Amino acid sequence: MTPAELSRTVLRSVRGAVEEQELSVAVPARIVVQPPPRPGCGDYASNVALQLAGQAGRPAREVAEILRKRLSGSAGIARVEIAGPGFLNFTLGDGAQVALVREVLARGDGYGRGPAAGHSPVTADPATDSAPDPAVHTASDPATAAATDPAADPATAPTTDAATAAAGDARAAVVAEALARIDAAAGLGDRPQTDGQPVLVPAPYDLATLVARLGADEARWVLLRPAAQDPVRVPGRPVQRESNPRFRVQYAYARARALGRHARELGFGSEPGDVGVPVRGQAVDDGSSDGAGSAAQSLKSFHTLLATYPSAVESAARLRAPDRVVRHLEATADAFFRWHDVYPPLPVGEQKPLAVHRARLALAEAGQTVLANGLRLLGISAPEHL
Repeated sequence: MTPAELSRTVLRSVRGAVEEQELSVAVPARIVVQPPPRPGCGDYASNVALQLAGQAGRPAREVAEILRKRLSGSAGIARVEIAGPGFLNFTLGDGAQVALVREVLARGDGYGRGPAAGHSPVTADPATDSAPDPAVHTASDPATAAATDPAADPATAPTTDAATAAAGDARAAVVAEALARIDAAAGLGDRPQTDGQPVLVPAPYDLATLVARLGADEARWVLLRPAAQDPVRVPGRPVQRESNPRFRVQYAYARARALGRHARELGFGSEPGDVGVPVRGQAVDDGSSDGAGSAAQSLKSFHTLLATYPSAVESAARLRAPDRVVRHLEATADAFFRWHDVYPPLPVGEQKPLAVHRARLALAEAGQTVLANGLRLLGISAPEHL
């Protein structure tokens, strides 16, 4: 179950409570579910009960209990708990992570596109779905996607106006171009280009100067990464190492592609399933302070970022903020490396490929798909080798 599916499930529970007169409220247009602020609070959380309490004229925890009873036993949800003043915490069923990987791979370059963009959500059933052919997974590569979807190719997508960019408004031109792609992915492709454009701090150089100094990919990343109200920070030169967030994202994509090549050389492909136990105890020495220090948490964080990618695209379109896609890709790349280090997808030494290796390879390919799709929206290349 993805966050979007969970949101729809919660929305149905609210609508049912209203129809059966358990609650007297206006049914909201959308319900937000998101990862909880700290580990140990389930997989996702929602403050919908607190939002409805005022209209209902009842305590938030009482509203939460009405919804909890309706949601308990729903397909894909293992447990619903009430926390604090009335938050709902959701723990998904055992097959949720496998179903997510199946969905990402099944949708390929369409993962992250809303239904209005021409891609209907896929609800994967681990018991009946078959794993996609590993050879098909490369459709998430921008070069492959462009062959079937011209809008996915940065070379054929809306381009920055040369006169505007040369006049010093490079940031506005690049942001507008990225937002056109993001709008299309979110199903808002008919939105006028001038509708709701963010007010940006101008870039210190024109686009041609930035591209000559940094290269096309780094120039776009530098212009898209800051929030609208933040200034553009231009590095002295592009750095091809992991301290550069753009390099980390592209390197994570290239690393995932390399894993697939090496797996084929060893004679095995991907199959979504149980990724097994970590190879090195339970600790990941990544210096993190955000709860991602354990191997189990590194796996959960990676799954969560894959699941919330469509929400990141939707919020970027709604808030006119392409930096949300940038930050999501950075977090996904970092989570990929943390997970990869303790759940290696390839056999080591004389070890034969096992089911866990096929499952880990499928998860790596899902990460590859998300990274490729996000880079494509930003107009930045996804190199197979780096």
